[in-house]
Amino acid sequence: MARPRSFDEATVVRAARDTFWTKGYAATSLDDLTAATGLGRGSLYNTFGDKEQLFHRALEDYCAAADEGLRADLTGPGSGRAKVEGWLRASAESVAADEERRGCMLAKSTAELASRDPVVVARAHATLDLFQDLLTDCLEQARREGELLADADPRGLAGMVLAVGRGMEALGKAGASAEELRRIAESTIAALPRP
Repeated sequence: MARPRSFDEATVVRAARDTFWTKGYAATSLDDLTAATGLGRGSLYNTFGDKEQLFHRALEDYCAAADEGLRADLTGPGSGRAKVEGWLRASAESVAADEERRGCMLAKSTAELASRDPVVVARAHATLDLFQDLLTDCLEQARREGELLADADPRGLAGMVLAVGRGMEALGKAGASAEELRRIAESTIAALPRP
């Protein structure tokens, strides 16, 4: 008869997520994972299969939280333009506050694994597509509300905003100052054409 698990699977996945996020996939050893989770190798293998499967669970956990945060930021009350501007400013502050310079786990994982891991590629596409769709919806709302030029291209502008957000994360990892990041956010806001 199998013994009941004496650990919380979600807690283990979060501990693994933080380890992969900090070190990257290749640099994370099974010893790192056992130390972070408090589980032995046998328990990790029996529960999650292997390192790759645990990584996929950890990445899914990260992306699900990111998706939820994006929805909260970009679908709540307020004007469409205010939501986009608020997101850009909050992103600059968040990147500046990342003292460990871990950046985005999805971006790090995609850079490391996209050439050989279709699960990572599919998850990256799903999250980035959701992000661009939410930004497009906000900018279409801004256009309807008269806060964006009537002939502006919300989808194209959403792509620009998304690229700036991803770029700020890369610059933050490279040590950009909070002032530089804020200036980038404000320049992007100014580039969204008002009527």
